[in-house]
Amino acid sequence: MTEYLAVDGGTIAYEVAGDGPLIVLAHGMGDSRAAYRALIPQLVAAGHRVAAVDLRGCGESSTDWPAWSRTAIAGDLLALIRHLGGPAVLVGHSVSGGAATIAAAQEPSLVTAVVELAPFTRKQSISLGGLRLKRYRQGMFRLLGTGVFGSVGQWRAYLDVAYPGTKPAHWAERLGRVDSLMREPGRMKAMQAMGRSAPTDAGAQLGNVRCPVLVVMGTLDPDWVDPHAEGSAIVGDLPAGLGRLEMIEGAGHYPHDQFPDEVLSLVLDFLRTDAARA
Repeated sequence: MTEYLAVDGGTIAYEVAGDGPLIVLAHGMGDSRAAYRALIPQLVAAGHRVAAVDLRGCGESSTDWPAWSRTAIAGDLLALIRHLGGPAVLVGHSVSGGAATIAAAQEPSLVTAVVELAPFTRKQSISLGGLRLKRYRQGMFRLLGTGVFGSVGQWRAYLDVAYPGTKPAHWAERLGRVDSLMREPGRMKAMQAMGRSAPTDAGAQLGNVRCPVLVVMGTLDPDWVDPHAEGSAIVGDLPAGLGRLEMIEGAGHYPHDQFPDEVLSLVLDFLRTDAARA
């Protein structure tokens, strides 16, 4: 059941399931909380209260916002954690990985651990040499087409590259949901604005994080020439001993939807070990 939280600048939609320690799930740009449909019931079954949130401008959240930065998204996530009676483990995908970093650095009492899935958490630049790599070239040009022209078709084409290999059983439904949402008034403009926000604000906060961080990358993620190197750099910018990098073989930019069982296993092991020792 969708619930709504009024925050400064708009309204955030979310849903909560289960009982136990709180986990907040935040998706990437151009998406909705439905991206976690395969992971939510498994986290609930593992004994957690799970809140899945629609980012500002996405899903069922309102579309008219004054800012689209990771810092702004972090404020929304912290407001939700306060509202739900945190602290919480914060899981962020892509743009929300950077937002989760900022939230953890700003309010360490509210965020006990962070899981970053294929995160944009550091300053980025296009690798001209990397354009020789097909998956990177296709992903980059389709993302650029989406951002420049506001093309839903280009976004769908990007998703095809971002889910390499065999698609999930619910792929047709997933694409249909994304297509429908992105054609609603204001949704594409929200994604374009979010895509223009640089992750430098998140990178600047990596050294201020005080809780354990799990970074999960797919080996075939089209957003980076070398996903392992990107994940290692994030861990390297965290305080010593706080970060752990895990790679999922064959996964693209959406490991939580493409390989939910593997992501669940990594997250639960992380919570039992690294986060439990913190």
